[in-house]
Amino acid sequence: MTPPPGGKAARRAAAAAAAATAAASAKVTSVVDAISGAPAPDADPPTSAESAGSAGSAEAPKTTLSTEHAEPEHAEPEHAEHPATTGYGTPASDACSVLWDHDGTSAYGTAATARFFVIVEQPGPWGRDAARESHLDRELGAELEGRTSRAGGRFMLIRRPGGHPANDGPRHVFVAHAGARPEDAWLLVAEVDHVGDLLGLDWGALARGSRALVQASLLGSRPAEPTLLVCTNGRRDVCCAVRGRPLAAHAARVAPGRAWEVSHTGGHRFAPTAVLLPWGQTFARLDERASEWLLGASESGHLPAELLGPLHDRGRSGLAGPSQCAESHVRAETGETRLAALWADAPEAVDDGWDVTVTHADGRRWHVRVTREPAGRTRPESCGKKAVEVHEHRATIVEAWF
Repeated sequence: MTPPPGGKAARRAAAAAAAATAAASAKVTSVVDAISGAPAPDADPPTSAESAGSAGSAEAPKTTLSTEHAEPEHAEPEHAEHPATTGYGTPASDACSVLWDHDGTSAYGTAATARFFVIVEQPGPWGRDAARESHLDRELGAELEGRTSRAGGRFMLIRRPGGHPANDGPRHVFVAHAGARPEDAWLLVAEVDHVGDLLGLDWGALARGSRALVQASLLGSRPAEPTLLVCTNGRRDVCCAVRGRPLAAHAARVAPGRAWEVSHTGGHRFAPTAVLLPWGQTFARLDERASEWLLGASESGHLPAELLGPLHDRGRSGLAGPSQCAESHVRAETGETRLAALWADAPEAVDDGWDVTVTHADGRRWHVRVTREPAGRTRPESCGKKAVEVHEHRATIVEAWF
């Protein structure tokens, strides 16, 4: 790609140099490198509070991103050079996600459960409770979130990576059904002038996964390409902003229109976290290379082999936690990257955990025993919270049929 002319190219070069310097001194530089055993140097102390958050009425979080290379006020900003999206964020040495990274705690079975997703583009700042604390009408946000959750889904806000000016133009809306089986997943996108039009969605059809009926109830909707949503809401946890915003910006440059900032995925301790639609496949500890792998592989309905296993794979949202764990474990054991190739049944409770059957499209089946056990340490599940005992889902293949 030809670099931008003149001063902007120089600014990009300076930003890249600053990012490299920051990465060298960060407690966690590349998450993929850190958790694979590479030693991590000491972290630099925070230098700016405001750039860590995603702006709202509450006090800004006190963790940082570099602000040296922000565009001058008279220049038109680009997300690639916004101060919160230049380089890789440097979390504090005691940030929740840093502690969980260094422990290598399993992420299996930790995806937030949801059969479907309703996602609204909402520029501007978000509060902790984004549906009620943004420039979206508070009552409308609460009503949409309530209808979504009562039907078994998850309501989230998204925005384009970079600066977050508020505007009242048409909004992108995504509606995704994750499905009990990944082969049943689908994703629709539409542009709406009035978010209130979403109240007319066929909620029953959405819960059942009837794409035709949902599409008929959402005028102008059409099938969408696989889309990556990166959690960046610093009002819920500083780690999501510091580590998520640069990642979302990079992913959006790699695949314009297929990567967005999202208000909440759950699992701050695994930041940067992301959800891949339409499957609701949820990930932990991503970095720029991982986002590139995901965006590339998902175009053909695959996951990158590098992200299989308990460090990155949190599970598929359409399943209960034990079934997520069993499916992810079999996927890692077999090296199966095709999303539609594997599915787990509902878990059956037993004395010491759960039994789950995982099936492959070629007819193979696995009987998996899943337990949830203490890891022998305490850690905060979110920055600023009291440390609690850490538990992990663990899976064992009891029997296999071929």
